[in-house]
Amino acid sequence: MGDLGDMKKILVTGANGQLGRCIKDAAAGFPELEFVFTSKEELDIESIGLLRDFFRKNTFNYCINTAAYTNVEKAESEKDRAFAINAEAVKNLAETCNENNVVLLHISTDYVFDGKKESPYLETDSTPPLNVYGASKLKGEQYIQEICNSFFIFRTSWLYSQYGHNFLKTILKYAEAEKPLTITTEQTGTPTNANDLANALLQVIAQDSTDYGVYHYSNQGETTWFGFAEEILRQTEKLKDTNLAKTNHYRTFAARPEYSVLDNTKTHNKLKLKQIDWRESLKSVLKKTVIN
Repeated sequence: MGDLGDMKKILVTGANGQLGRCIKDAAAGFPELEFVFTSKEELDIESIGLLRDFFRKNTFNYCINTAAYTNVEKAESEKDRAFAINAEAVKNLAETCNENNVVLLHISTDYVFDGKKESPYLETDSTPPLNVYGASKLKGEQYIQEICNSFFIFRTSWLYSQYGHNFLKTILKYAEAEKPLTITTEQTGTPTNANDLANALLQVIAQDSTDYGVYHYSNQGETTWFGFAEEILRQTEKLKDTNLAKTNHYRTFAARPEYSVLDNTKTHNKLKLKQIDWRESLKSVLKKTVIN
């Protein structure tokens, strides 16, 4: 083991969420990195005072912000809450990281786009979000770009894992209970394994990249929510026993982008990160998933 002075110290906020938990798992593969995981209870990033105090008492080289308000539907009626967490708290974090020369890695979303495009979205494409959630995440991105000298923003899409509440867990629960499923074909995107994203974030830190900026990171390929559900059931051999139907009229409060596939070329070329096909990645998550 090298000189301990070379250890990189990383703060992970929102560590109880699915991505935070995946980073905890991925950390085992990076013994040269040292982590401090904090939940909202331990470090409320909505308070700049608490943040500054925390950074005074601890020295970090990096901060990975996984804290977010992610309920797309509820955000429509809880706009202030969504902006408080996804924008104003991110501004606090950006200011504190910048004051302390800490590199900020932040997670954003495909929902910053309006979905009118018919080919994968580039980092440079315009961002007119369709819903409150997308708007709040975009505002967070803008704060970081205005405030920070050293940052990585990773837009990802349709995040799922063996942890927390997500589409994968819901589909498995319904199949287990033998409930019929009606899933929309209206949106096309890419399911992304949060374990893959966690690994990618730690690789960026481990390789000392200074190619700061906005990046896209998702698994490869594209599908609809219906296609994702079908593949989950196929891989778990529940397809023939499940009543699965498709619909192109799915009522939601929040408007959603019809097409939000992300182009990963920049991430691949500049950060040397590989993305595997979403179906392939799904296999590895299903091995770890227990329905509870």
